[in-house]
Amino acid sequence: MINLIIGIIGMILILMAFILDEFVDKFNQNTLQYNLTNILGSGLLTYYAYTLNSVPFIILNIAWFLAAGYKLIRIVRK
Repeated sequence: MINLIIGIIGMILILMAFILDEFVDKFNQNTLQYNLTNILGSGLLTYYAYTLNSVPFIILNIAWFLAAGYKLIRIVRK
């Protein structure tokens, strides 16, 4: 049950980042908050996918995690 809750929280974080990016000008792909939300969400979803032994879902979320992490590093270095 706890794994499901972790997965739901991860999904909510990623969807929240997407929706806020669409409708709030100050929350976009070039902000620290957006990328941290995606990193946390994809990290939780990677864990959830691992508990399900879902390789495609694991790969998708690792890629999402790495992309957001790369972008976050670029933002912090500026």
